[in-house]
Amino acid sequence: MSKSVLEIENVSKQYRLGEVGTGTLTHDLNRWWASVRGKEDPYLKIGETNDRTQKGETDYVWALKDINFKVEQGEAVGIIGRNGAGKSTLLKLLSKVTKPTTGTIKYRGRIASLLEVGTGFHPEMTGRENIYLNGAILGMTRKEITRKFDEIVAFAGVERYIDTPVKRYSSGMYVRLAFAVAAHLESEILIVDEVLAVGDVEFQRKCIGKMNDVSKGEGRTVLFVSHNMASIQNLCDKGVLMQYGKIEAIGEINEVVDKYLTLNNDDVKKSEYLANLEVDLTEHKPVQIKKAFLKNNNGAQIQKVIAGDSFEFHIEYKAYRTDLNSNLYIGIYDQYDQKLLHLGTIYGGLEIFKSQKQGLIVCKIPKCTLKEGIYSVNLSFHIDNSPVERVKNAFTLNVENGDFYNVGKLPNNKENIFFIDQKWETF
Repeated sequence: MSKSVLEIENVSKQYRLGEVGTGTLTHDLNRWWASVRGKEDPYLKIGETNDRTQKGETDYVWALKDINFKVEQGEAVGIIGRNGAGKSTLLKLLSKVTKPTTGTIKYRGRIASLLEVGTGFHPEMTGRENIYLNGAILGMTRKEITRKFDEIVAFAGVERYIDTPVKRYSSGMYVRLAFAVAAHLESEILIVDEVLAVGDVEFQRKCIGKMNDVSKGEGRTVLFVSHNMASIQNLCDKGVLMQYGKIEAIGEINEVVDKYLTLNNDDVKKSEYLANLEVDLTEHKPVQIKKAFLKNNNGAQIQKVIAGDSFEFHIEYKAYRTDLNSNLYIGIYDQYDQKLLHLGTIYGGLEIFKSQKQGLIVCKIPKCTLKEGIYSVNLSFHIDNSPVERVKNAFTLNVENGDFYNVGKLPNNKENIFFIDQKWETF
């Protein structure tokens, strides 16, 4: 039977912009006087949500607000959200780098954390000395650290430089050794921030494998922050989605990732991904594209797609003649305006306008083969091989790294054109 190793109850963290510590002497005296009278800290009643895109009315900001969740022994938990959502602040509280303004955090066991390059390392000390220092901080004996020493050095791949001061290490070497120390020393909870992005692809894959072993093989708990959804889905079975310092969703990792992608779309101006194409009609234009957008296989409108996932193009049209044979084409272009994908109803054997004057055309893509990047989508209707309606940059297609080949990464693609399966329907 599993048990909670981490309990976070009503945790909030407040910062005052531009200040170190609590601010002015006046504020400290006001806090002291409230405490003497048994009153609440008056500055906890003020403060704004940590939305960096909005100009605030006060200097006080809640980086975290009312965070509550539990982590069971052996769970691998992915913490996701956009930049500024509060993920790193939460990990700093859990790692005891700083303390919460309100609320409590209960631990069962030792915590090893890797929050940024060089965390916990003394730059003047050698790699060997830092391994023993970190182990001692975790409460391990010298004998316990020595037993793990060779394994740590082998994993990090820095044996030649193990007696060199770490201030002379490259950022990649720093991260390799820091992760090896955090993962191999016997802590009950391992906390890892986005710092792994500094390493190369092979090392990232090695780290994900090690964290999998730590969680599923050794029964230790892992908290992992990353913007790479493929890595999150590979490693974690539970997800926590954060936005503006609050928890937006907790649950099964794939459901939380879907929520994250959908939530991102709510904050993107619709003009970036939805074409409301009301144009002047003439007798010479037999068809008009009314709307165009993307959906995932759950039916939600999206702007982001994970490489390897299925998605759909939805195009609403209005026709003014139904006696013509027409084809719809979709072109996907990179930032250099080079066409990468060419899709068309003609390849799916679909005839349009034969019976109805308006409707919806859906192109289902079983598996996104595009690598990470931002692409523009062009639409065009052709009649007798001639274009009669064209919409350039109808919307933006944003592709995130995905586990297309079950290794956590997509290869660098040097081809200009992609060929993918297509399934077309009309309604």
